[in-house]
Amino acid sequence: MISINANIPEGALADKWTKYKSKVPLVSPANKRKLDVIVVGTGLAGASAAASLGELGYHVQCFTFHDSPRRAHSIAAQGGINASKNYANDGDSVYRLFYDTIKGGDYRSREANVYRLAEVSGSIIDQSVAQGVPFAREYGGLLENRSFGGVQVSRTFYARGQTGQQLLIGAYQALSRQISLGNVKMYNRHEMLDLVMVDGKARGIIARNLLTGKVERFGAHAVVLGTGGYGNVFYLSTNAMGCNVTAVWKATKRGALMANPCFTQIHPTCIPVSGDYQSKLTLMSESLRNDGRVWVPAKKEDAVAIQKGQKKGTDIPEADRDYFLERRYPAFGNLVPRDVASRASKIECDKGHGVSPTGLAVYLDFSAAIERYGKSKANTIGVHDPDAATVRKFGVEVIAEKYGNLFEMYEKITGEDPYVYPMKIYPAVHYTMGGLWVDYNLQTNIPGLFAMGEANFSDHGANRLGASALMQGLADGYFVLPYTIGSFLANEIRTPKINTSAPEFEEAENKIRSELQKILDIKGNQSVESIHRRLGKIMWDYCGMARNAEGLTKARKMIQDLRKEFWSDVFVPGELHEFNPELEKAMRVADFLELGELMVVDALNRNESCGGHFREEYQTEEGEALRDDENYSYVAAWQWTDLSSEPSLIKEPLVYEEIKIAARSYK
Repeated sequence: MISINANIPEGALADKWTKYKSKVPLVSPANKRKLDVIVVGTGLAGASAAASLGELGYHVQCFTFHDSPRRAHSIAAQGGINASKNYANDGDSVYRLFYDTIKGGDYRSREANVYRLAEVSGSIIDQSVAQGVPFAREYGGLLENRSFGGVQVSRTFYARGQTGQQLLIGAYQALSRQISLGNVKMYNRHEMLDLVMVDGKARGIIARNLLTGKVERFGAHAVVLGTGGYGNVFYLSTNAMGCNVTAVWKATKRGALMANPCFTQIHPTCIPVSGDYQSKLTLMSESLRNDGRVWVPAKKEDAVAIQKGQKKGTDIPEADRDYFLERRYPAFGNLVPRDVASRASKIECDKGHGVSPTGLAVYLDFSAAIERYGKSKANTIGVHDPDAATVRKFGVEVIAEKYGNLFEMYEKITGEDPYVYPMKIYPAVHYTMGGLWVDYNLQTNIPGLFAMGEANFSDHGANRLGASALMQGLADGYFVLPYTIGSFLANEIRTPKINTSAPEFEEAENKIRSELQKILDIKGNQSVESIHRRLGKIMWDYCGMARNAEGLTKARKMIQDLRKEFWSDVFVPGELHEFNPELEKAMRVADFLELGELMVVDALNRNESCGGHFREEYQTEEGEALRDDENYSYVAAWQWTDLSSEPSLIKEPLVYEEIKIAARSYK
């Protein structure tokens, strides 16, 4: 069995990163020009890393399966990005952001990495403002902040409901500059299908040109993965349909460790499932919980009437509404962390108090905020005793200014006006905290292979706080990897240009060609989509918001059987050497069918509840997650290169020097 070392620097937690930067091996400008780096992915992590490495002088090859780097799924992030600037003067600090992140992750993340994340968060805002990112501002011109779940300060910077898009444009323009200078060579419409290792080190990738179908070889001295998460293993998620695990999983099959794969995040505010025809779900930003109040009818008969279409939410009097998050968690109210809010919504729906035809929805109501903002705006213009119509008019204007694009999106999808009727929301898969195991340098256990952002496991433990995904992606790409990659590349300056004619490249290319042709040759009766949908239902039913040993054991067998079915009865039309989106999809689903089993194995192994991993056998009397710190305070890093054998578990103990582990409470 392999051993792992997190390579955490010595010294006080607050000094680790500063001292590390002072001592990390450097690569001179002249030597950087001799070194090639592959970056896979062009979201916030990938684009910022490729731009930064190009600016430093490395030769960068950057890959995306999209037609443009700007199409990466980071563009879909809505609510904001965290940073410990304390602009609101409400007591925020680097330490408080660090503590909130550790606590929010239910004490299952690595302390040193999280502190570094909090430490560099402020620099992200400075960088983005310098790029022209149009963050919201107060009336005086200063940057505005709002709150997100799991915290009691306002530290989230935002650009209306388009924060991810605006940040990605900033990273994209930095990347475009490096492309124009010739420091970065961009490969659009190329998908990584394998990792190439030479003498135990990552030395390149095999990628398929999605327009021509050509399988190509690319060599480099180091490979960096910024390819996002694997939420689409559930089929229905808030991820774009193209999001996949293939790059990460191919690295896993080459020996990289997959850490905490069962840690998946269920986001509490998504538009509910409306039918079997859906292929994805739509997120409603967590920022809406600043002003929206979550409730269900207190009386079951009212909920039944709403489910049958006999009543609407506006028909339920205030006295008969159960604002269950405010009732259960008075200290944080509607802004509890995502895993807590999601489980609370599930509990109410399981009791029969859901408000959609399926019974799987709760209300997110803005009527109180509209009234509050309306009175405030009326007062500012000298109307001190406004009538109800005036209050509503002004209140709607304020809400529209803050959340207008989100309200428009909701109305277009559901056909209901959220200014009039409360939104209907329900939890859905949104993010994955698990990912490739990396050390403090963001390097996997394979020398020369690095992973950033959602593709690695390091910062969020068992639950990510809202607005922290954008923070991690840009922190890794702009401010961490450009330093830490030097710890590896400083020893590669005598390594000549990687020869893609080497036998290792030939073996990897032939392997991929064989796999692609094998899928095409099956000529079965089932579509890739139908098998993916069935996998998603298995994962959601048995490895979703709630899990138990019996269901997980059953799910593993079901996934194994479905995988056999895929490889014997799937039908993929077309040929290898042509534009073939069904073949692309088939390869991704084949990887999901393997990853799904490992997620179930990981969930079965972890006999505790923590964050987004809720084992029904392990809960408090009040229905909260019950951790087992004595036996499970570790990172579960899995090695699984041979499907015919059991996955091997390698444990990285989690040691907390600054934080005292305690029961997580938001009451």
